[in-house]
Amino acid sequence: MVLAKFLIEKDTSWEATASALGPGPKTHIYSGGSAVPEGRGGPKLLNSEKAKTPLLLAAKYGCVEIVEEILGMYPQAVEHVDDEGHNILHVAIQYRQEQIFHVVEKMKFPMKRLTRKIDNKGNSILHMAGIDKQDQKATDMRSPGLRLQENLLLFERLKKASKTEFIMHLNSEGLTAEKLFAESNAELRRDAKDWINRTAENCSIVAVLVATIAFAAAYTVPGGPNQTTGYPLLLHRPAFLIFVITDMLSLTFALTSVIAFLSILTSPFRLEDFKHNLPRTLMIGFTLLIISVFMMMFAFAATIFLMIHNKQQWVKISLSSLAFLPATFFMFLYLRFYVSLMEPFKHSVKMLGSALPQCNSVRPHCSTNLDYESGQPLTWTPLFLLTAPSTQ
Repeated sequence: MVLAKFLIEKDTSWEATASALGPGPKTHIYSGGSAVPEGRGGPKLLNSEKAKTPLLLAAKYGCVEIVEEILGMYPQAVEHVDDEGHNILHVAIQYRQEQIFHVVEKMKFPMKRLTRKIDNKGNSILHMAGIDKQDQKATDMRSPGLRLQENLLLFERLKKASKTEFIMHLNSEGLTAEKLFAESNAELRRDAKDWINRTAENCSIVAVLVATIAFAAAYTVPGGPNQTTGYPLLLHRPAFLIFVITDMLSLTFALTSVIAFLSILTSPFRLEDFKHNLPRTLMIGFTLLIISVFMMMFAFAATIFLMIHNKQQWVKISLSSLAFLPATFFMFLYLRFYVSLMEPFKHSVKMLGSALPQCNSVRPHCSTNLDYESGQPLTWTPLFLLTAPSTQ
């Protein structure tokens, strides 16, 4: 970061833009000449169509520290646009760099301005949520359902951050943001439907198997019944009570998870269903399935204690511990999948917590509001108000 800070201090590529005060909502675009007169060491204008400034490159690849350093030294650079009219928000959303979005979001006044900007093709930040980069798609190895859910949650969040008029805004192809989003995610939606169908089917098979075993165990109690009274012979042993409770819980949770998986299989699979309904139902069903498997293992361990109660204690503990090996292995294999299901809900909880009133006093923003030389508060000036030195 020391080298990065040094280079950022010397870099003025963000100045290679000219004001664009026309009727369009863009802040500024590349012009034919430099924004700084010749002979004063000003930066040369970026003429290459593919040229990108360090700020936009850092935003594209998610280099949060570099973005913060650049905006800390040159807050005006936040309004910089590339040759396609993309500002930092366009780039962050297009490449799904959520942390970069958070950095810009802290700069409240620039955030309000940047959300109103459109690129050269008329795309707002809402439209950018529907533009899927092929290189990003190739490197994203997550399941289709979770990728689609992330896109839907991003689109919902951008809707709240955008002005109402941009929801129905048409780009140069005559598409609203919602229409573009639906078209670009059509293939992902089909893949997500197939994925969640297969997952629900496989999990429901396991849940039915667990329920069958638990139901059969309830009618073949350990030790058998008393031939005279019909009551179980081991009724008064503590381990028998554990067996009954855990077996009942295993059956209950397994059947409930089957209902959850069946509700997924009978879903109409609307696009909005992939945002909350289907992932939440899948997570609930999978959680209940894991609990039912563990309850079945508890019932099996209690049966071991009942059947070999006259053996040494270490024998009973060892055999009971082995009973939990399948359930532990099952949970270990699916832990990453379960964590990925929980991730969007963790984000929702964080957002809810941040929306609550804060007890701390209002603190100034990070380095983006301080002058890098004096450390004094920096007055932020929009880039289009800056005027280049006049040439004589």
